Order: sequence, then C-alpha cells, then structure tokens
Amino acid sequence: MKACLRSLTVVAAAAALVAGAATMAAWAQGEWKAPADQKGVKNPLTGNKGAVAEGKKLADVNCVTCHGPEGKGNGPAAAALPPPKPADWTSAKVAAETDGEIFWKISNGRGSMPPWKHLPDNQRWQLVTYIRSLQKK
Repeated sequence: MKACLRSLTVVAAAAALVAGAATMAAWAQGEWKAPADQKGVKNPLTGNKGAVAEGKKLADVNCVTCHGPEGKGNGPAAAALPPPKPADWTSAKVAAETDGEIFWKISNGRGSMPPWKHLPDNQRWQLVTYIRSLQKK
C-alpha cells in the first residue's frame, strides 16, 4: 500500500510540475507581436468579395477546431490548449492589428498555433480577408 501511495504522490507531483511548466512557458511568451516591418504590408485581396467566401472555406477546414465556427476562439479544441488560447477574431484586439500583422501570425504561428506557410500566400490572404469580414458584423 505504501508503494502505491508513493507512486501516486510521484505522479501527482509530476503532473503539477508539467502544468506549472506549461503556465510559465505561456507567460514567458509575452504579448504576440508581428515584426514592425509587417505592419505596413497590404492585403492584395482587400475588396475582393470572393476572397471572403474562399477564406471561410479555408477556416472551416483548417481553423474552426481552435478558433470556432464564428472565429471567437472557442472551438472544441480550445479548452484543451495551454495558454495562450486561440484568438477571438471578432475582438477589438485583432481588429486593431493590420492585415500584414495578421498575415504574419498566420504564416509563422506560435505555441499551439501552427505555422501555415505551407498554404499559398493567396490562401493566407483569403483567411485575413475572412477574419476582417467577421469584425464588421
């Protein structure tokens, strides 16, 4: 019985250590900012109505699990992810970012957000255009 109790204590301590490390790693990341030179990068698809529809299709396939069907950062996987949680694309914080900054974040990822550089530039710009359309609702 003592061996079992000791094993449970070790497992509990290890779990607490892992949880603490994940929290510290998220805290150490700080605010996620794109490089300054990305701020002025312009979206070549601005005003392209088809880009919104295509961006939604891409988001439904690639992003909805974490960002949710309405882009609020509350997808089914979001609760299980360590901080920082997925961005709410409808938030004032995301609205304050430039298209270039959002494009850079989609391209490079951070933490639980994977980099999406494997998607062609045009598709990443479609995602930016779709994200912008959510902010206007």
